Amino acid sequence: MNQNNADILLRYLKDILYNPGVQSPDLSGLEESCRNLGEELKVLRGWIEEMRAYSEDLSLGNISIPYPSQDNPLCVNLRHLHASLKHLSWQAGQVAAGDYSQEVTYPGEFAAAFNTMTAQLKERESYLKAEKNQAEKEAEIIKSYNELLLELIRRQNKWILVVDPETRDIVYCNKRQPGQEEIHNSEFCEICGNRLPFRNKVLGWENKGQSNVWEIGDGDGHYYKVTTFPVEWRNLHANAHVLVDITEERAQTSSLKDKAYHDALTGIHNRVYFDECMEAMLEEKDKLTLGYLDLDCLKTVNDQYGHAEGDSYILKFVSTVQKYFRTTDIFCRIGGDEFCLILRGIPEDVVSEKLQKAMEEFQGFRDRGYIHGFSFGVVQMNGKDETRTLKEILEEADSAMYQCKRRNKELYRQRQEAGRG
Repeated sequence: MNQNNADILLRYLKDILYNPGVQSPDLSGLEESCRNLGEELKVLRGWIEEMRAYSEDLSLGNISIPYPSQDNPLCVNLRHLHASLKHLSWQAGQVAAGDYSQEVTYPGEFAAAFNTMTAQLKERESYLKAEKNQAEKEAEIIKSYNELLLELIRRQNKWILVVDPETRDIVYCNKRQPGQEEIHNSEFCEICGNRLPFRNKVLGWENKGQSNVWEIGDGDGHYYKVTTFPVEWRNLHANAHVLVDITEERAQTSSLKDKAYHDALTGIHNRVYFDECMEAMLEEKDKLTLGYLDLDCLKTVNDQYGHAEGDSYILKFVSTVQKYFRTTDIFCRIGGDEFCLILRGIPEDVVSEKLQKAMEEFQGFRDRGYIHGFSFGVVQMNGKDETRTLKEILEEADSAMYQCKRRNKELYRQRQEAGRG
């Protein structure tokens, strides 16, 4: 092979290796042995170009390309790599679908990493499944608790209403039955359909942005204690109203108050009520007349005839006095045998006249032969000009009453002497 032929073939080999796409040289002028070598180089060039394109696709991850020809010896290992990548891609898809039994068997660092990853994913799946099962159990328990809680709330003897302060609509009611349709009526709850006599009062509550406890009546003789507080309800700044029926409690309180303010025997007001009432009236500067009454001879009746007869004596006295006064006048028992009348709008002389008539009627009774009588004193209060204290007023009335008592004692003495004569 001469030097010129060798240079042409060497340059062609370099172009094959380093300058792909360069046009092949004209080999017709070469010696026959060199031409054969040149033709073989052309074959090599085809193999190298196929290998170059094939490896480029594989490097870009294009494993869906067809395999190269079986005749190309340069692509044998690439074909094996291509087949492994396709199988590995399929395995990765299986792992992605949850099949963690996939395992790469050919040796190498990648196989170890892949198998470690699938083992960790399998362990993670087991953990997540256990977590999911536990969460489902807890969710079911919470759901059952919520259903129980809602049912208990619904059955409670109280109303729980959540109201939109902007629209004044009821957005939640604990009395709603499952599947119940909403209605629209000013006297009914649109959520549960029950009649709410207090609906407008609750919806009319002004939003003050703070908790509050207040009372309302429904016009039907029922009373409710309302606890109101702001809440977040389904992304809504709302007001929650909890209404408890306190009708019976209020009646019991009223009954206890009546007992606290009334004398058990006579049913008229007692000393506690008298003191509170008088202090309030004096503070308000009311124009009043006070009658101070002392029941005479009560100790004698109790000692000689017994306390049952003494009680009858007291009751007869009270009923006699009440005949001469209005039901709006305040009659109080402030001691065992001491009584007071508080009267508005009646002058002192008129009150004295009425008490004189009541006293004369009472003195006219002759039950069981003992004396009936009471003494009284009357004091006028001057409204805005009044400066005396309650103690001072009572002392003045007591002084006036004792003047009457002295006269009565002389009268009783005369009657006793007349009876002996």
